[in-house]
Amino acid sequence: MNYILAILLPPLSILLAGRPILSIVTFVIWLPALFFSGGLTHPMFILLAWFVIFEGRNRRA
Repeated sequence: MNYILAILLPPLSILLAGRPILSIVTFVIWLPALFFSGGLTHPMFILLAWFVIFEGRNRRA
């Protein structure tokens, strides 16, 4: 479920993965980048969120 959320709202997905500081930093960068680039930078944040989710699952195991 968190991977689907990463596609729509990467900062919220990072927050739910247990990284609140990274989530705030990502949100501060993601929002202006989304408007200024017209969404071209959005895939970069999706990949970041997926990496954080994957890394969090491996860390717990």
